[in-house]
Amino acid sequence: MVDNEVTTTPDDGRDETPNERYDRNWNELMQEFRVLQTGTQIMAGFLLTLPFQQRFTELGTFDHVLYLCLVIFAVVVTLLALAPVMLHRVLFQERAKAQLVHAGSVILLVCLVAATLLFVGIVLFVFDFVVSPAAGLWAGGGIAVLAVLLWTFGPKLLRTARDRAADDYPSGNASKS
Repeated sequence: MVDNEVTTTPDDGRDETPNERYDRNWNELMQEFRVLQTGTQIMAGFLLTLPFQQRFTELGTFDHVLYLCLVIFAVVVTLLALAPVMLHRVLFQERAKAQLVHAGSVILLVCLVAATLLFVGIVLFVFDFVVSPAAGLWAGGGIAVLAVLLWTFGPKLLRTARDRAADDYPSGNASKS
């Protein structure tokens, strides 16, 4: 297919070239990364302030190890979230937008899973220290279950709603991202 050829999908409703589609998808990915980066950077900042608190010395061995793992994890998630920007800068004007969009999408999914695990770990850490180790396990486990439900049933519910809308209005545009 020629790069400037207009492509359409019957149910897409968009008339755009492949380059326009990659640009749109790249912009959407960057918006999603901005949301992710804000959350993980706030969590990383929160974690980095803890050693300077007086009660930090009260942490047991498990909590010290968990804390250090969470700090490393927060930094790794933040660096991963910055990777697409770095890739874009290094590959700028090399006609690699399709590859950037694909790599960015994969990195974003990895970051979302990692951020979910980070948040589970932070809840475990806080509840373990403030309430009890058992409360930490219950709270962290509850957040993990909620995350699995959101990751599993959220997309299913949206697909069902999309399919119903397409059935109700077959000539309408059931837009795909």
